[in-house]
Amino acid sequence: MRTYKSSAVRFDALMYGIKLAYLAGKKYRKARTDLMKKVDAIAGVANIPEIMVQSELINKILHTDYLDNAGIVEFENIRESLRSLMKYIPKRVLRYDTNFEDDVLSVEWKESELENDDLKNYKAKAEFYIRQHQDNIAIAKLKHNKPLSQTDIESLEQILWSDLGTKDDYEAEYGSKPLGEFVREIVGLDMNAAKEAFSEYLYNTDLDSSQIYFVNQIVEYIVHNGLMKDLSVLQEAPFTDRGSVVKIFTDMNVWMGIRKVIDSINENAMVA
Repeated sequence: MRTYKSSAVRFDALMYGIKLAYLAGKKYRKARTDLMKKVDAIAGVANIPEIMVQSELINKILHTDYLDNAGIVEFENIRESLRSLMKYIPKRVLRYDTNFEDDVLSVEWKESELENDDLKNYKAKAEFYIRQHQDNIAIAKLKHNKPLSQTDIESLEQILWSDLGTKDDYEAEYGSKPLGEFVREIVGLDMNAAKEAFSEYLYNTDLDSSQIYFVNQIVEYIVHNGLMKDLSVLQEAPFTDRGSVVKIFTDMNVWMGIRKVIDSINENAMVA
């Protein structure tokens, strides 16, 4: 199952890279060649019912100017329609005949050799993938402030350290940043999840308007940024619009309770 899923994710990465290159006005000839190789490989096993359903699209890609005129909508249609078919591509050996007598060069076709030069920007691929897959179980949990299971963590490792690139690629861009923190920074925190986490303070009639305003600013910040690791931002606007933390929270027990909520939200992203 993991092999099948990985082949689909690699195809996602290829198509997302093509879309990024298209939006940036860059050439993607190598990526197009890679795409054509994959589609041609699928066409070679067209007796499979699931492939036959997509025969019209496959033929358009291989035998018409469909790709020449394709845009974001068409690229996304290709991704959605063909990603699940990648698992059917057989492992092949390409053979090249030379002019030398009885001399045949055998080369194994590896997925890594199909990478597009324009797609080597791991950062762009990884961040684009995360944004486009917020329905992924692990990513959705991070967005909604739910703790991750070991299976969820392994899923992120598979995607970010295997399917889209390597662990070295990740660390070259993000150092030792936990995967959960990286994902949360990309997708942010769901507003309802943030309000639920701070509900004790947002709807507490014992708090005055300045205190509730302060908490709301924290919520807005975390929704946008995913977490709040650097508390020094609380010494800047808009948090200080109605006074400093010490001035607003004369009862520091209230502030310490708010601080625990912030820490809890951060901890749910500090995985891997």
